[in-house]
Amino acid sequence: MNAAFNSPYLRQPASVRSVMARVLVALLPGIAVYVWFFGAAILVQIALASLTALAGEAAILSARGKPVGLFLGDGSALVTGWLIALSLPPIAPWWMVVVATLFAIVVVKHLYGGLGQNVFNPAMAAFALMIVAYPQLMSQWPAPGLGMEFSTQLNLIFGGERMLDAITQATALDTLRTGLLGGAGTVAGVFESQPAFGIFGGRGFEWIAFGYLVGGLWLMQQRIITWHIPVAFTVTLALTAGLFHLISPDRFAGPMFHLFAGGAMLGAFFIATDPVSGATTPKGKLIYAAGIAIIDWVIRTFGAYPDGVAFATLLMNIAAPLIDLKTQPPVFGHKNDGARR
Repeated sequence: MNAAFNSPYLRQPASVRSVMARVLVALLPGIAVYVWFFGAAILVQIALASLTALAGEAAILSARGKPVGLFLGDGSALVTGWLIALSLPPIAPWWMVVVATLFAIVVVKHLYGGLGQNVFNPAMAAFALMIVAYPQLMSQWPAPGLGMEFSTQLNLIFGGERMLDAITQATALDTLRTGLLGGAGTVAGVFESQPAFGIFGGRGFEWIAFGYLVGGLWLMQQRIITWHIPVAFTVTLALTAGLFHLISPDRFAGPMFHLFAGGAMLGAFFIATDPVSGATTPKGKLIYAAGIAIIDWVIRTFGAYPDGVAFATLLMNIAAPLIDLKTQPPVFGHKNDGARR
């Protein structure tokens, strides 16, 4: 057909490879800040997770009789590996990264049918497995700005003796929860007495979260993700935290702390926006993201784990098909009978 008859206003859908490549690029600002505050160990973990994800993907594709080159090059395994590495402590033992990544790729992704078929977010399922199985190792984060030598970080990753009391600290969320449960008094009292807190979030983590925010806004500008999930997540988390902070400021931290401590920004832009395991309708995305935010706040405030992004995401993954069913827009000229059933 002559090019003159083509429709210039019709866009070709972005390929999976193009989408995943831009997601990886969007993670770079957060990773750069991560290296600045915690050192280059995170780059080692990203490399480990990437190699494991590609190897695991290739092995399972071969076992399933799928074209390895075609699917391996789409970049989805790399995104999963990077998200796992960024969710685990940067000085976690190497085998934790490998086990978590293999679990995500082989079990959560491919045993459910592969890309586009998985019910749960693979990275968050792997994180949940690690924090349930190895809670002590998952709480060992290097103190930001301490300047731990790279050789020390490598030694810890690859089997060194883990005598860490002098060089590690709990995250801000864990410190706040432990302080309040231990009778330290008020939120303000915990903030003043502990070095884990920065200006408005976790020390170091607040700027990493800002890096994720920058990358996430770029993804929105590139139309890789829509505004619905990030906005619904952040607004709901801020409103929930703000309301309870107004009711009892001594007991509940404010909205800025919750937005810039832990995995809130990573969750809002890179995890909850997974189009496979999340809701897909515009209204459904708002409900889905708001649910994640509320459950995350409840877990952070009353639960046994300091951060609830992973568990909240997995719980809302279960609800996503029903949310989509009930929020399908009606077909033009027809009543939306399916949404009423």
